[in-house]
Amino acid sequence: MAVQQTVRRRRLGAELVRLRDASGLNGEQVAAQVEGWSGTKLSRAENAKVAVKPDELARLLKFYNASEELTAILLDLARNGRKRGWWQSYNEALDDLATDFITLEADAASFSEYEQAFVPGLLQTADYAHAIIEALSADPDVNVAAAVEIRMARQVVLTRKDNPLELWAVIHESALRSNVGGDAVMADQLQRLLDRAKLPNVNVQIMPANAAVHPGMAGSFTIIGFPHQRDLDVVMIEGLLDGLWVEEPSNVEFFRTKFRQITAEAMPVEASLRFISEQKDRLSHE
Repeated sequence: MAVQQTVRRRRLGAELVRLRDASGLNGEQVAAQVEGWSGTKLSRAENAKVAVKPDELARLLKFYNASEELTAILLDLARNGRKRGWWQSYNEALDDLATDFITLEADAASFSEYEQAFVPGLLQTADYAHAIIEALSADPDVNVAAAVEIRMARQVVLTRKDNPLELWAVIHESALRSNVGGDAVMADQLQRLLDRAKLPNVNVQIMPANAAVHPGMAGSFTIIGFPHQRDLDVVMIEGLLDGLWVEEPSNVEFFRTKFRQITAEAMPVEASLRFISEQKDRLSHE
């Protein structure tokens, strides 16, 4: 049975390619010198076609003279290639893209997110999430209640005791002016933004409608950052029917540059929070 090519496994494969290129050897030359490897097996590992056993990977990384830090990270990727978590109980409600995303999110150190139309999922209330999922799901048979439960469960990454996720979210003004679920739902959602923004690991900025041309106009995206090894960061660009993973380090760096430009064009954090508060007060008095 074919092994599912998760983003986790592709990240491992890409790093193996980088290490081999740095060695100046081809796959057959490497395999001839490392116990348990063949040229074909190495190629399949590099292309995320097979799972890699931790002990075999350890021998390969030792041959490449990988640093202790990188070795620990890559061994963790290998051990958790089939990582199970709370989301496994929702298998029927999750497609491969969502499973990959949640798995990476659980491991991530940071999210840098630009959102054009909605409040980011990690900052949504249950009622807001319900309205969004019900209206926009491409699957007419979607289990909305399960999807909302999953979205709420994901949010634990912001408040977990050990290494809570660092979230920097830039949200377009139009998302806060939309009447998702009605005035009461939107007012509660705006209060949730204000509450979450009090966390030391959460920053929220608003992109004003009258902003100059900026990279976010090309679409929403999330940069998923991992601890210690910047080359393993990825970008998720989500569409209505599918999503695109950006994994090449130079392309990820391109998005980092664009995100910095977006944050510079957005309202400062304090001004953004005032704007959110004003929007909530307006809804509460209507």
